[in-house]
Amino acid sequence: MTSPTASAQTPGNVYSNRREVRGVSRKRLQASADGRPTVHTVAARAGVSIASASRVLNGVGGSPETIRKVRAAAAEVGYVPNAVARSLQSKRTGMIALAVEDIGNPVYVAMMRAIEAVVASSGRQLLVHATGGRIANETALLRRLAHRYVDGLILSPIRITEEHLGALADSPVPVVVIGQLPADTPVDNVRTDSRAGVALAVDHLVAAGRRRIGFVNGPLDTVPGAARDAGFRAALARHGIDLDDRLVEVGDFQYAAGRAATQRLLARSRPDAVVCANDLIAVGALHALLVAGHRVPDDVALVGMDDTELASMVLPSMSSVSLDATERGRIAAQLLLERINDPSLPPRRITVAPHLVVRDSSPTPDGRAKQWA
Repeated sequence: MTSPTASAQTPGNVYSNRREVRGVSRKRLQASADGRPTVHTVAARAGVSIASASRVLNGVGGSPETIRKVRAAAAEVGYVPNAVARSLQSKRTGMIALAVEDIGNPVYVAMMRAIEAVVASSGRQLLVHATGGRIANETALLRRLAHRYVDGLILSPIRITEEHLGALADSPVPVVVIGQLPADTPVDNVRTDSRAGVALAVDHLVAAGRRRIGFVNGPLDTVPGAARDAGFRAALARHGIDLDDRLVEVGDFQYAAGRAATQRLLARSRPDAVVCANDLIAVGALHALLVAGHRVPDDVALVGMDDTELASMVLPSMSSVSLDATERGRIAAQLLLERINDPSLPPRRITVAPHLVVRDSSPTPDGRAKQWA
């Protein structure tokens, strides 16, 4: 037989429990401090536990019926996932960074488009930084990776210093470098062969009968500038052509610098061909040649490098050595995503081979100038 004491306590306990349940329900239905619905709100609307709602909303799974209820409830209350909270739990930000010298350079535009396509396909977003090619900016960016504001970085520097190498080795998040790195650098690396690219241009011009070949380069203290200078000198020597220093000019990897450098070259020499270290320089060279009264390619043939959109936009259209910026960007993004998913992978190095695209600014192999309208 039930004691009176127990009987007297039962209604109170039941009432107390019901009041507690109602209190929890009201708490679950409360919005966050900023008024947005929370996981608690969704769970209460769906009639499931908070743990079950959280699993569904985070993509972990659940029974078909639970998934249906939670998704329907989330839509009804207008639930939006808290990306910051999710990133703190998963230690992932959903962001990838790209750092390049100049976001206006067509090479980096092509590279960026390819990277963004791969990054977007993984559900992430791309942040782009313009470093101006300044070492301090690039190394500061590498140090900021300690704050883990991104899941990984793709860096395309034009100079590599000991400070770069140290920051790369210490990076707490994966980094892929597009450009030349020392062989023992423990970082994924996508590169091209600038020396071989310049050689393709020289071979093409020599085959067309050109012997007084000028070269307009970017800064020699940069990785591409040094490699392209060495490639030009080696290609001339291979063809038995003596180097004439009056036919070599150094400026910057920009249009205005290319035009000014070509003007200086023309003031002291008479080339029958000019190779330029990139397409921006080559467009500047083209304008300098035309203003000086030289016919291209009849008097002076012209070959650029990078094969950007600019090469086919000018008249005459420019021959250019393609270093396939799009492919380098695509590969770099793919390597970075693989590294994020599996940090134990060994460092990988991939070289994208250059190839020459011949257009109207350089002669055909029989030496004849092309005709353009």
